[in-house]
Amino acid sequence: MAFVRVEQRNAHLAGSVKLEFVNGCEGKLAKATLIAISNARRGSGEGREEESTAILWTLWGKQAEHAAEYLGKGSHVNIVGRLRNNNYQDNEGSEVYALNFSCEEIDYLDSRAASEARRAKQDGGEAQADDQSSASAAGHSAARSHRPRRADSDAANHSTAQT
Repeated sequence: MAFVRVEQRNAHLAGSVKLEFVNGCEGKLAKATLIAISNARRGSGEGREEESTAILWTLWGKQAEHAAEYLGKGSHVNIVGRLRNNNYQDNEGSEVYALNFSCEEIDYLDSRAASEARRAKQDGGEAQADDQSSASAAGHSAARSHRPRRADSDAANHSTAQT
């Protein structure tokens, strides 16, 4: 079966990634959809025009789960996938013509810091504050657990604190 390869370069997401789990051959399978918009400029000088292309992509499996976790509205990506014909008959017997864009490769173009800042901004900063406090507490407890405890120094510190 022939397919058309589609590349969408330097695109940004129009909204958040929608994740759902569907029944597959081997149990539940993650399915995510996202809308990526890329802008192209055509012509030169004063006659230069900007053209935007928005594509609804479908991602599957771990790729879908990772996209839902790490990408958000405004994230920058490169996507390579396939264009497939998805024709079917509706309940009334009419032929419906549709195209499906299925993602094969997705590159996250934002740095980790930019991605985390964008997610924190979208979540209102509450989730990041919770993560930082729990990570901070985990870091302090981990740091404490790696320090050797010496009974004689603790006793010396205790006795000098009382005097």
